[in-house]
Amino acid sequence: MARPFEMLFSPFRLRGTEIRNRILSTGHQTFLARDGLPGEAMIAYHEARARGGAGLIIVESARFHASSLTDYPELIVTDDRCIPAYRALAEAVHRNGARIFGQLSHAGRVSKRVRGGLREVAYAPSAVPDNRFHTMPREMPVAMVEEIVASSGAAAGRLAEAGLDGVELLASHGLLFAQFLNPRTNLRNDRYGGSPENRLRFLAEGLAAVRRAVGDRIVGMRISAEEIEPDGLQADEVIAACKALAAIGALDYVNITMGSMAGQGGSIHVVPPMGYAPAYVAPQAGTLRAETGLPVFVAGRINQPQIAEAVLRAGQADMCGMTRAMIADPDLAVKAQAGRLDDIRACIACNQACIGHFHAGYSISCIQNPVTGREATLTSLPPAVPARRILVIGGGPAGMKAAVTAAQRGHCVTLCEAAPRLGGQALLAQLLPDRAEFGGLITNLVHELAQGGVELRLNTLVDRAMVEHFAPDTVILATGARAYDPEIEGREDGHLVDAWSAIQGSANIGSRVLVADWRADWVGMGLAEKLALAGHQVTLAVNAPHAGFNLQLYLRSHWVGRLHRLGVEILPDARLYGVDGTTAYLLHATSGDPIIREAVDTVVLASGHTAETALEQALENLACPVRLVGDCLSPRSAEEAIYEGFIAGREV
Repeated sequence: MARPFEMLFSPFRLRGTEIRNRILSTGHQTFLARDGLPGEAMIAYHEARARGGAGLIIVESARFHASSLTDYPELIVTDDRCIPAYRALAEAVHRNGARIFGQLSHAGRVSKRVRGGLREVAYAPSAVPDNRFHTMPREMPVAMVEEIVASSGAAAGRLAEAGLDGVELLASHGLLFAQFLNPRTNLRNDRYGGSPENRLRFLAEGLAAVRRAVGDRIVGMRISAEEIEPDGLQADEVIAACKALAAIGALDYVNITMGSMAGQGGSIHVVPPMGYAPAYVAPQAGTLRAETGLPVFVAGRINQPQIAEAVLRAGQADMCGMTRAMIADPDLAVKAQAGRLDDIRACIACNQACIGHFHAGYSISCIQNPVTGREATLTSLPPAVPARRILVIGGGPAGMKAAVTAAQRGHCVTLCEAAPRLGGQALLAQLLPDRAEFGGLITNLVHELAQGGVELRLNTLVDRAMVEHFAPDTVILATGARAYDPEIEGREDGHLVDAWSAIQGSANIGSRVLVADWRADWVGMGLAEKLALAGHQVTLAVNAPHAGFNLQLYLRSHWVGRLHRLGVEILPDARLYGVDGTTAYLLHATSGDPIIREAVDTVVLASGHTAETALEQALENLACPVRLVGDCLSPRSAEEAIYEGFIAGREV
């Protein structure tokens, strides 16, 4: 009888090195580097994934040449100072049974490189502007090209000396090595430009330098199957380059991804969000595998072991990148191998605290798993000594996480929720277009509640008398928030509905709609799309410089494009202040000038939330401690709610 996930948990041998299974953590920025080196936080982060059963960990990209250095907390391998720190990282991963590769990267033109507060010169194959950072690069002189080739070898040698099992060059996402391959960004007429052979030369020489430095260790390359940008690398160009490299024996494997960081269109594929099909990059990886004969790694929405197994069985790849899946649950591999599929905390691809933190300049985390990125400080949960009686009031993400965490420690926990279902605002989020997977957050927490033996009381309105009768040792209050209803002049003369009613479908909405979006996040944009898809004529008035101002960069750009295709009009810096029949009156947020929109049948107010404080006030001077978490403390996002619930459950 075949074992479950037989392919996924079969060993994979690459250049004489055995990798215990086909589960890969691809290189991804964590912002956990300190002084350019792997420190305690980064080592603890990767060690958790190795301990959780990953077969191979590829460390985030390291800067290996002075022309790519920044002030950001990134890894730097420009001198031998890095070797002891990388050695400590490699040893931590190896003692948990996994293999580890390093990754070398140069951004080229895709950079807003700042050092000491000053914007540095960006170098690229040619002076072709970048459409994301609006950088006009300087053409790289031949001497610098040769220096970067030599530096890639020197950096790879340091990683090999530190004990890493292999080195990967990053030629994906429109970065420097990809820029040289691309005839639209490489306009040179020397030996590094012009013909396909010349455009390949820089990458081929870089790989050769790495090979000389690492000897029999593994050498690979990450590349986008296509960049999906107007001037990006196309699929046939990528296949041709990989075939040429395979023909000269430059590579031991190719690591396939998708998209480009160089523009706003292809960037969504760098870290594809919910709404994209599982493993949607795998067919192109399979084509490249067949064309080149090389071992292929692939990533892109492979968040479940069943999906990874299917990719492997279809012959589309030899290893599957499950990076975000292990950001959400570092023990995914161990659980899958033991058949504990329901125990896996499935990634919902919200991108808020992984790539979202990176773009905001913060270290990595996960909205579902607050320990991610904090492994060095948030160690294992302390046991509850003595076990106490904990009452959690409110069954949204904050309350559920508090109850789960307290129960995991050994407390006796009861969770009361006024509604017939758990989930809070996450129940609303999953109703918007391509946001159904957000409901996975609820599914994961409900399973953990059952595992922890938490007593659930749904349809239960709690008051002070009930709390006093229950006699808990501690109350954790997680009553959430309600829709904020702002003062709007003339509201009695217009048709106004709140966003929650519009999302639920309980409001009567006319054909011509103005969405007044104060939050500038998923609510306004999602509602605008939902209504446009239903046939409404929609204007999205955003009280921010642009729609989705508070969303992760790639998701925001993608969503703006979707609204454009649907014909949604977007008014930036527009604040609603009044209505009069079918006329909406707005002010431009910076100029103060009026903006008037006539023929508006319905105004939908996406005005944010205000904390539910009634029970908090009723419980003043209670005999036991009362701790507030989530939106009833201050309305924010699911990330803060779950983090605060976790900390409360950990500390109570």
